[in-house]
Amino acid sequence: MNPQKVVMSQNLEEALTAAVATCEKDRIFILTDETTQQLCLPLVEGFDCLKGAQHITIGATDTHKTLDSLSHVWEALGEGGATRHSLLINIGGGMVTDLGGFAASTFKRGINYINIPTTLLSMVDASVGGKTGINFRGLKNEIGVFNNAETVILDTQFLKTLDTENILSGYAEMLKHGLIDSEAHWAELMNLSLDNLGSFETLGNLARLLEKSVAVKQRIVTEDPTEQGIRKALNLGHTAGHAFESFALSKQPILHGYAVAYGLVCELYLSAIKTGFPTDKMHQTVNFIHEHYGRMNITCDDYPQLLELMTHDKKNVAGVINFTLLGGIGDIRINQHATKDEIYEALDFYREG
Repeated sequence: MNPQKVVMSQNLEEALTAAVATCEKDRIFILTDETTQQLCLPLVEGFDCLKGAQHITIGATDTHKTLDSLSHVWEALGEGGATRHSLLINIGGGMVTDLGGFAASTFKRGINYINIPTTLLSMVDASVGGKTGINFRGLKNEIGVFNNAETVILDTQFLKTLDTENILSGYAEMLKHGLIDSEAHWAELMNLSLDNLGSFETLGNLARLLEKSVAVKQRIVTEDPTEQGIRKALNLGHTAGHAFESFALSKQPILHGYAVAYGLVCELYLSAIKTGFPTDKMHQTVNFIHEHYGRMNITCDDYPQLLELMTHDKKNVAGVINFTLLGGIGDIRINQHATKDEIYEALDFYREG
């Protein structure tokens, strides 16, 4: 997999002009969803480097991360005369960068693409590391490939367009990065005030912690680009989290970061009972999550369906559910297993702990 350049931008036009200049491009296409078409496209469409670019729009939210949306992008590329030498620029949250990256990776066996993530979640997680894909048959990111964007441009001006829920969604992934990195990093995240997310000071602190979080992910992805080993550390909170997210898809969809936060509650509990994670830090983190993210309404009658969804996780081997757990903050334990009773205990703890 080709190396990926990540740019922390202070001037979006300069950063995008430089990124486009490095790519082969007989034609340029811009992909947005309906929300970023309205809020974010106006910030870039007048740039000289995008003169003549064709625009493709898909529906917003994860409910449109589907084969139908993917087919629409392929059809638009074909009808717009895209060739193997064309360039796709994805402007949006994780749904857009995941689906757009997959469309680019498969159209004509692969064209170049650039990601401009516009949510905190996509900046810290979805646009970095080369994972692309769509949801399929009710399962999160079931179909996809590893393929890096040529460049990922992170510009924190887009954070000003986000509501509190979308900031918190990205912050859950940042909290995960703190847990797998170091106690000092985790403590910084736990101590940041999230009461006034629109303030200049808070956005400045978010930008600083975002850069630190992206560095954690880049370091791990560089060591293990296709998730054969240590990259599984990034799945902390995701085995249970993806089950929560898939469960919610058919009822009331929830943001990915909220699902990860709920998954962290379960997997920190498993870490405490199986790999010795300190219970004081578990309770401190869980209380932070409950305070800011609440709880999804589930009952014990939902446990069999949640367990079944966990069996479809991509980290599993031969049907055995595979967790990433922690022995302590920064002490990563990949390829951990739990019994049905232990998983049910973790779900009990999520509901009542």
